Amino acid sequence: MALTIDVVSDVVCPWCFIGKRRLEEALAIYAREHPGAEPPRVTWRPFQLNPGLPAAGVDRAAYYRQKFGNRAGEIVDRVRGAGRDVGIDFKFEDIRRQPNTLAAHALIEGAADEGKQDATVEALFRAFFLDGADLTKPENLKAIAQTAGLSAAEADAVLASDDARAHVASEDAAARKIGVQGVPFFIFNRRLAVSGAQPAEVLVEAMRQAEAG
Repeated sequence: MALTIDVVSDVVCPWCFIGKRRLEEALAIYAREHPGAEPPRVTWRPFQLNPGLPAAGVDRAAYYRQKFGNRAGEIVDRVRGAGRDVGIDFKFEDIRRQPNTLAAHALIEGAADEGKQDATVEALFRAFFLDGADLTKPENLKAIAQTAGLSAAEADAVLASDDARAHVASEDAAARKIGVQGVPFFIFNRRLAVSGAQPAEVLVEAMRQAEAG
C-alpha cells in the first residue's frame, strides 16, 4: 500500500507554504529511491491559526502589530529568507487583510473528491502570499478555486455550504485533540509525526521510518 502523508496546515501560514515546497523536494527524493513504486498519498488537513477572526477578516498591519509587536520586522525577514531558499518570493507588503480561513479550507476539502486538493492548496498559497489576494471575498476564493481546476458550480456549492464549514471545524478540532498546536504538522502512515517546516531530508527519513513500521 502507498505511504500516506497527512499535512495539517493553514493557507495563511507562510511556514506551511515553505513546508509544502520542502515536502515536494522530499517526495522527489522518495521517487528516486523507489522507482516504479506508487507515490505517497498526500492529504491536506485544516487548521485555523486564527479561528476567532470575523468572516470579514482584520487589517493585516494591525494584526501583525498586535501579534508580534516590535518583533514583526525581524520575523518577516526570517520568513522571507527561508522562502527564498525554496523559491518563494513572499509579497507580504501586498497583503491588506488577515482572513478567517474557514471558507478557504472548505474549498480544499471539497477539492479532495476531484483529485485537485494539492492544486487548490497551491493556488491559495500563491494567491495570498504572492498576489496579496483578499481571501475574505467569496468571488476571490471562487476565482482561485477555478485556477486549480474546480468548476464555478463546484466552488459556489462549497462556499454556500454550512455543512462544509462544519466539517472543517470538526477536522480542526480533531487536530487539536491529538496535540497539534502549530503548523505545518506532518503525519506519516498515521503513526509518525513531524512538526514544523523541516528540511526535505528530515521528511524523507520520516517516510522511511513510517514504512519500516
